[in-house]
Amino acid sequence: MYRLACVVLLLVAAPLRAEEIGSVDTVFKFIGPDHKIVVEAFDDPGVSGVTCYMSRARTGGLKGAFGVAEDKAEVSIACRQIGPISIAKPIRQQEEIFSERISLVFKRLRIVRMVDAKRHALVYLTYSDRVIEGSPQNSVTAVAVDRATPIPLR
Repeated sequence: MYRLACVVLLLVAAPLRAEEIGSVDTVFKFIGPDHKIVVEAFDDPGVSGVTCYMSRARTGGLKGAFGVAEDKAEVSIACRQIGPISIAKPIRQQEEIFSERISLVFKRLRIVRMVDAKRHALVYLTYSDRVIEGSPQNSVTAVAVDRATPIPLR
């Protein structure tokens, strides 16, 4: 019973993954995958009708093949309305909606959604952090929400 509860907890708490849309090679590697720029899509889990597109570097070679490479903190983001926007339940004024490891242990890529109530918009910030020191590299984008669509806050 304990094992089943742990498995269910892991599945429920599993981080959301971005879907790879495509990639381009930037450096040829003789052994292992090439270094790349990858474009990924990520649907906002709290706001239906909004998808964020990220482009970022992915390290190849042997380290990249075995998942121990540290990817660069340079990420670009563009979030767009891809359908009718609806918010089923109240969202926070500022909330981390995506997090993914970009090094073996200490470095993470994060996306934070912020609500700009005055302009009736959703603002998305991407950045990376590290346990000891983060990076000032960041990217921001915004999605205007029709004023007829409420943005319920909790």
